[in-house]
Amino acid sequence: MEQYDMALVGGDERTSYMLPYLLQKGYRVICYGTAPIALEEECTGLYAESLEEAVEQSQCIIGGIPLIREGRLCSGQQKEGMELEKLYHGMTKSQRVFGGVIPEEFSEWCAERDISCYDFMKDEALAVFNAIATAEGAILEALVHQKTNIHGSHSLVLGYGRCGRVLAEKLKGMGAKVTVCSRCEVELAGANALGMDTLLLKDLEDKIQSYEYIYNTVPAVLLRKNMLKRMRRDVLVIDIASVPGGVDYVAAKELGIHALHCLGLPGKYAPKISAKGLVDYVIERLNV
Repeated sequence: MEQYDMALVGGDERTSYMLPYLLQKGYRVICYGTAPIALEEECTGLYAESLEEAVEQSQCIIGGIPLIREGRLCSGQQKEGMELEKLYHGMTKSQRVFGGVIPEEFSEWCAERDISCYDFMKDEALAVFNAIATAEGAILEALVHQKTNIHGSHSLVLGYGRCGRVLAEKLKGMGAKVTVCSRCEVELAGANALGMDTLLLKDLEDKIQSYEYIYNTVPAVLLRKNMLKRMRRDVLVIDIASVPGGVDYVAAKELGIHALHCLGLPGKYAPKISAKGLVDYVIERLNV
């Protein structure tokens, strides 16, 4: 049985574009369930027949961001055999696993079996880069789906964490009239110091009709039916929060509110440069 240094399993185009970078650095790589992309001829033919084959033949398993969704390895294509149980069955002591937003129960399972587990999103440099690519992708989605300019628009950013800060600053740089909404007064003070308007979360319902763009970064359903009813009919909601997102999508559809749940934006709009950062992270951890 041939052995490989790494198995790329599932993920979006970021995972797929890791392949040429790893091959250039001399690693033996096999893939399963990765997103289809156009690669150079020397990158073809490196695909396993099953997830078990890829995992059992590799010292290191690299998945996507997120690694797991709804009990399956997150995959850029509808591939059979991506069930989490198959990964559990194939992994052995001393292997290493990389992925993003790794559930705590999976990390604990790995620790109990002496399997090293690395979460891309717990690395500050990678997380900041991911926030930049996410913010730029969110703005592109807004431009594609709304018939007005960003410049001069009344834009609301819900949440002022890593993604919210980057997004608000980029919107302001494009000339938008940006309001940041948070329950944290310290976060709002920071946004205000950068020249943005601010709004406490408790006051959101009274003001929400003022905005033509609403960007949600908070991973909790804040925009429920009562909020949606008060929005402008021409509003565009760009929700970049992880599952389940921040919008009651059933109510939004019923009310005719244009709300988009935009997941994996770095993989959609910046996969090549994101892949290079992921490769550097993996190699650095392997050489420790």
